Amino acid sequence: MMSATPSTAPTVRLSQPQPERTRTLFQDGLRYLLRDRLTLAALTVLATLTLICALGPPVVENLLQVDVNRTNSANRFLPPGTEGHPLGTDHLGRDQLIRLMYGGQVSLAIAYSASLMIILIGIVLGLLSGYYGGRIDDLITWAVTTLNSIPPLFILLVVAALWQPNAPTLILILALTGWTGTTRLVRAEVLSFKERDYVLAARALGARDRHLLISHIVPNLLSIVIVTATIIAGNLILIESGLSFLGVGVQPPVPTWGNMLTDSRTFFATGVHLVVWPGLMIMITVMCFYLLGDGLRDALDPHRVRLGSPPRGSS
Repeated sequence: MMSATPSTAPTVRLSQPQPERTRTLFQDGLRYLLRDRLTLAALTVLATLTLICALGPPVVENLLQVDVNRTNSANRFLPPGTEGHPLGTDHLGRDQLIRLMYGGQVSLAIAYSASLMIILIGIVLGLLSGYYGGRIDDLITWAVTTLNSIPPLFILLVVAALWQPNAPTLILILALTGWTGTTRLVRAEVLSFKERDYVLAARALGARDRHLLISHIVPNLLSIVIVTATIIAGNLILIESGLSFLGVGVQPPVPTWGNMLTDSRTFFATGVHLVVWPGLMIMITVMCFYLLGDGLRDALDPHRVRLGSPPRGSS
């Protein structure tokens, strides 16, 4: 008898679905930001102004043969478009274009440096106050309350009476008097974050305080800190202009957009361009900082980004 050969059943291989790769909040925010034309335009303008002010003065001085502090009474109040002076001259015959560039160096340096110092001080003190609490929180809260009760203008008047205000001094004073708002903001966020499940789980597994702060709490603060930094930088441009108007800002002959605008108010009738250009630079820069902060706030908002809300300026 012939033995029956067993029939082999065909095997079917089921393909396992590939796990979907999840994107982080910052990756989603970047995708959102790249479609936000208004924020990209503001960022482009800010970057262009910064590069022009940082790198442009030597080029302009060589091309136009001008100097930032060279006076010439024969060239007073020349209008824009004059040969050798594209933006005209001021009441001392100094070229307005080169002074705007050097003034932008100082004004933008104050905005960037002071805002960075404010953010760093605010993050450190806010983390200590919100995470550890107790006497540390009481001491930092007392310092915030006390400093907020002293008018910053009073401090600046005292500094101006003791030392001649210059850019480094102004940056230091603005940083030492402007960190309180950031500290209170960071403290409130830390009080919320340290009670989240992922922080409690990491603490239960034996994670130290330093690891919890650096790896779990600080990354969640970055979005709100980045937005706050742009708003602070815009405010510092306005503060510098206001202090120059009161005479406690950076003193001439060092140009800033603020003291250039302040000096030009006396010559509005004879040289209106002296008011227009520094005022326009202040307005554009502050507006771009605010637009950038508004765009970053939307881009780093997980509800707005992941619900598919269209960016500003998108078609």
